[in-house]
Amino acid sequence: MTADALREAFEERFGAPPAALVRAPGRVNLIGEHTDTSDGFVLPMAIDREIRVALTPRDDATVRLVALDVDEEATFEADAPHEKDGWAAYAHGVAWALAEAGHELRGFDGTFTGDVPRGAGLSSSAALELALARAFAEASGLAWDPRAMAVACRRAENAWVGVASGIMDQLIGACGEAGSALLIDCRDLSTETVPLPDGTRVVILDTGTRRGLVGSAYNERRAQVDAAARALDVGVLRDVDPATFEARAHELDPVVRRRARHVVLENARVLRAADAMRRGDAAEMGRLMDASHASLRDDFEVSGPALDAMTEIAQAQPGCHGARMTGAGFAGCCVALVAEEAVDAFVSEVEAEYREATGNDPALYPVVASAGAGRLEAG
Repeated sequence: MTADALREAFEERFGAPPAALVRAPGRVNLIGEHTDTSDGFVLPMAIDREIRVALTPRDDATVRLVALDVDEEATFEADAPHEKDGWAAYAHGVAWALAEAGHELRGFDGTFTGDVPRGAGLSSSAALELALARAFAEASGLAWDPRAMAVACRRAENAWVGVASGIMDQLIGACGEAGSALLIDCRDLSTETVPLPDGTRVVILDTGTRRGLVGSAYNERRAQVDAAARALDVGVLRDVDPATFEARAHELDPVVRRRARHVVLENARVLRAADAMRRGDAAEMGRLMDASHASLRDDFEVSGPALDAMTEIAQAQPGCHGARMTGAGFAGCCVALVAEEAVDAFVSEVEAEYREATGNDPALYPVVASAGAGRLEAG
């Protein structure tokens, strides 16, 4: 939905034009999966799929919020949130987290829409959280501090919604830069701009399958990673280098060992990937993406038949430097780095082969790196 169409939908619902329009992007993680919860390194980019909110501030604490895509409305008091189910839980959670951080909130009337696929591993939940945080900031006159808002939105996800996620999704959604990926140090939240290799495009490969984070094995994997850190006498696995891990791996339970091996080696892969991208070495970046998928499949065990089929088909195509699952796993999307001149043929061939192999209906589309959450201009 365009900004003008969103404005019109708001006016139809509330009888007057909105005072402001805001947005927050989804993201795709190029490499660095399940490392953020261990204070590790990740290399995501914000994408040109986003959640958009039209709003007008109110003089009280009441929030009236309409989800246009499902035609549902939620009404609550910003200073007394309570809902913990469905999409409204994210709005209540963001209000709670912002208030907990010391912000005084005003209510607003709002409508929102988006084109970030839900449950696909493209961070639709963080996009919604950040778009709502930006809406509260507009309504309440809050200064927009991207990192602080990312931390508050992660707090909403962890403590309110109940998903033990790391900071990556919220931080890239808040701090993303147009045209580049970001190398994020999840310990100190520092970021470094990392451009894509010249002549390449990032392509999202949606398998047409979906999963739910809270009901999945995500929290179980988090517990296993924490157990590995305790056994290795560190606070988090970020503090274990590959050589130390290999020397002490025999001390770990076999399942915990595999989980830890993925995290430790994935952190190393992220740093090598960022270096490869700085050098414009698309081939090396692709090899690291392929290795990341194998690790997620075999050691962390968060891939699945659809993700594996999509990745293998993509990796076999001319012009594909590398491909891997992206997101928490089990279902959802893969990501590929593809030579620009090969993108059209790549999309056509992968769609056809994957559909024939699985019977699923995929969606493949190139994406570009976009800016983090902010105001939305007309258009």
